Parts: sequence; C-alpha cells; structure tokens
Amino acid sequence: MSISIPGDLRYSTSDEWVRTEGEEVVIGITDYAQDALGDVVYIELPAVGTVLTPGESFGVIESVKASSDLYAPVGGEVVAVNSDLEGDQEPINQDPYGAGWLLRIRPSGEEEQLMDATAYAAYCEERAH
Repeated sequence: MSISIPGDLRYSTSDEWVRTEGEEVVIGITDYAQDALGDVVYIELPAVGTVLTPGESFGVIESVKASSDLYAPVGGEVVAVNSDLEGDQEPINQDPYGAGWLLRIRPSGEEEQLMDATAYAAYCEERAH
C-alpha cells in the first residue's frame, strides 16, 4: 500500500488528520480515506461558528463509490471551512493534506485519542488485510 502519511500530523480512527497551526487546528481526511472513497463528488461542511465535540459527525463526503460521515477528531469552534471545495472537490483526492483541507477549528482542549504517523500506518496496514 503506497499512501502518504505525513509525520507531523495526528490521526483519528475515522481517518481524519489534525495539524496544529498556532492557536488553531486544521482538519482534513487522510490519503488512505480519499483512496478508499475514490473520486469525491460532493462534500457538506458545517457553518463557521459551529461548536463541535470530539467524535461528533460534522459533515458528509460523497464519492462515486460511497457516502461517509466526517467526524471531529477534536472539539472546538469552527473558524473557517474550505469554501474552495464547494465547486470543486478534486483537491481532496489530489492533495488531501494541503489544498484539500476541510476545517479550521479553535480547539476547546477536548480531543479523541489520536495516533501519530507510525501508529496510523500500522492501523491502515491492519485494515488492508
């Protein structure tokens, strides 16, 4: 399996990634998730100002293969959504850790048990068998 798992991110069991940037965290879906989904054709994200709790569904992502809920790996207030994805979801497939980011959150300090890159790679490997 040749998926990208950057070492500077943390990962949830529902295949979201978290990157801390100053006082905020950026959330997206992993390369593993976008690869499993296939071509993403629709995404529904929460409004700015929405307060999320860890593990709560915050949106839906649809591909030609499936529809999946998106889950908040950390709690906090949504301060930005990637509005570029409204008309074009291709960045999710082509650059899930960059242009395909989903949300920016001001974290509340609550978060799910997140994995480092090594643990997430092992988790993905387990599911591939």
